[in-house]
Amino acid sequence: MSEPIVLTVTRDFAAPAERVFDAWLDPADAVRFLFATPDGEMIRCEIDPRVGGGFTLTERRPGGDAEHRGRYLEIDRPRRLVFLFAADPAEEGEWTRVSIDIADVSDGCTLTLTHEMDPQWAAYEAQTRKGWTMILESLTRILES
Repeated sequence: MSEPIVLTVTRDFAAPAERVFDAWLDPADAVRFLFATPDGEMIRCEIDPRVGGGFTLTERRPGGDAEHRGRYLEIDRPRRLVFLFAADPAEEGEWTRVSIDIADVSDGCTLTLTHEMDPQWAAYEAQTRKGWTMILESLTRILES
């Protein structure tokens, strides 16, 4: 059996850990950064922020609608958020695992996102890393506004 693909993206924020953490579970914030692209229009953002709950965000993009789904496994405010994750073209039940760890630093916090994917998604590794990097850059912008 092949080892999972594990990619990690880290970002520093000049904001308290609580604010960074809460943005992931607040629909008003999430719709502005989570899976949002410059050319898309978010048409659905549903978040049930509890262990066992989940999220669905759908963005209308020039090439068609892109749906992102998740199920929360761990919510430990403001330190850790873990969820199962799937995005088109994955079928229901073809989950990957995302862990978000947030640590205080002297001038804000550091977020480390770890995405574990089945080797079947190897072709999406670079695209996935680029996507998470863009998402964290967008989160930086909304926290600064």
